Amino acid sequence: MSFLKEIERRRTFGIISHPDAGKTTLTEKLLLFGGAIQEAGAVKNNKIKKGATSDFMEIERQRGISVSTSVLAFNYKDKKINILDTPGHKDFAEDTFRTLTAVDSVIVVIDVAKGVEEQTEKLVAVCRMRNIPMIVFINKLDREGKDAFDLMDEVEQKLGLTVTPLSFPIGMGYDFQGIYNLWEQNINLFSGDSRKNIEETIAFSDVQNPELEKIIGQKPADKLREELELIDEVYPKFEREKYLNGTLQPVFFGSALNNFGVRELLDCFVEIAPSPRAKESETRLVNPTEEKMSGFVFKIHANMDPKHRDRLAFVKIVSGTFERNKPYLHVRQNKNLKFSSPNAFFAEKKEIVDISYPGDIVGLHDTGNFKIGDTLTEGEQMSFKGIPSFSPEHFRYINNADPLKSKQLEKGIDQLMDEGVAQLFTLEMNNRKVIGTVGALQYEVIQYRLEHEYGAKCTYENFPVHKACWVKPEDPKSEEFKEFKRIKQKFLAKDKYGQLVFLADSDFTIQMTQSKYPNVKLFFTSEFE
Repeated sequence: MSFLKEIERRRTFGIISHPDAGKTTLTEKLLLFGGAIQEAGAVKNNKIKKGATSDFMEIERQRGISVSTSVLAFNYKDKKINILDTPGHKDFAEDTFRTLTAVDSVIVVIDVAKGVEEQTEKLVAVCRMRNIPMIVFINKLDREGKDAFDLMDEVEQKLGLTVTPLSFPIGMGYDFQGIYNLWEQNINLFSGDSRKNIEETIAFSDVQNPELEKIIGQKPADKLREELELIDEVYPKFEREKYLNGTLQPVFFGSALNNFGVRELLDCFVEIAPSPRAKESETRLVNPTEEKMSGFVFKIHANMDPKHRDRLAFVKIVSGTFERNKPYLHVRQNKNLKFSSPNAFFAEKKEIVDISYPGDIVGLHDTGNFKIGDTLTEGEQMSFKGIPSFSPEHFRYINNADPLKSKQLEKGIDQLMDEGVAQLFTLEMNNRKVIGTVGALQYEVIQYRLEHEYGAKCTYENFPVHKACWVKPEDPKSEEFKEFKRIKQKFLAKDKYGQLVFLADSDFTIQMTQSKYPNVKLFFTSEFE
């Protein structure tokens, strides 16, 4: 198959939502249709000991939530599909924002009863900023929920989207009978029997056909005809161009848990979703069809296998082909590296691949060379931009609880920080270490992983800081900057890369500092240098 054909068949997308809207379950069901797994493990149900395929850290299995982004790939209808399943929990939003730099399109999952929730709003705002094409999937239709039209209004108003339904429910909750697929013009009846893995559909090109009453009954048939007429009048016709530009969002309805409406979503998705897109680097726009390989690290995962202490750097291929054992330039370190066992993923199963194409995600074994945001090329000096590190909102001193294990603790903290789980600040005054995270749940994850993966124990102490601000003086030699450093010395720290950080205790302090030292600039994100 030619290089261009390979790019054409790639679909790389992320699934985003508020926690509990059913994101991991939807991922499972997509894999089921792709023939990648035989039976889907329910995420919360303890009777099924299988656990969801994409949740492979012990803490995720205990809590029934996803805390790290996983990558899954499968083939469907001659398309190669790469899914990035992201954590919905807001304490892990940073991981999700980074993942959005590596996807070409997104599926937004919304719970029929709860409608649009806060975390969804934040994530969709990021997608809109980047014009990422989105498809909306309204989940859990077999439960009592809001009216379909109300839900679409809510999506339009709260998320600022322009929607058009490509499938529509017949009844809701208790009366839920199935889905009318506007995209393919057929009806998919809901049997309520979740043991049947894949439901039957009935082709139905004309809703005026009297057969409809026989199948779903007189009242529902009349109601469906009315609703379809209304859709025709109110909502714009689907146009692929608009969807690709991010100005129109198709909506699908279904129930991921009962495997319902998922096939419609997938069939339409493989047809309309974009293949890999061009990406901006700091110097130019890089097209996927270019011959030379380029890619960037958007995630690092330590200890995928606790027995081996291995670190994997997840690289999204942007252009060219990535070949095994071929040397590539690590731009930041300006040195050539080659990789003898690049991995492709299927949750915790990994396979070594000889060649990868744009859109693919490759896992590279890392001995500590990579940081998030690093770029690999065939020699060109360029780096991809837009992978931010956010100012943490929670701060704690970290103390060693077992003095004999201080080496393990240091190594553990070091590797977890590289992974982007949290940020480490070292106070200038006394060299005490402070861990800053975007969400409080991360502290538990760090403590758990230090103990189980590195054999080190830690305790925390509160440290009353409101925000971390990166400091950039206009003139590092100025008297003003010297005074700033003298007055604020108690609150100054260095981040992992040796950049100066001011740990402010309130918004008021930040304002006062900025007016008192106008030439010392404060930033809330540090673009990784």
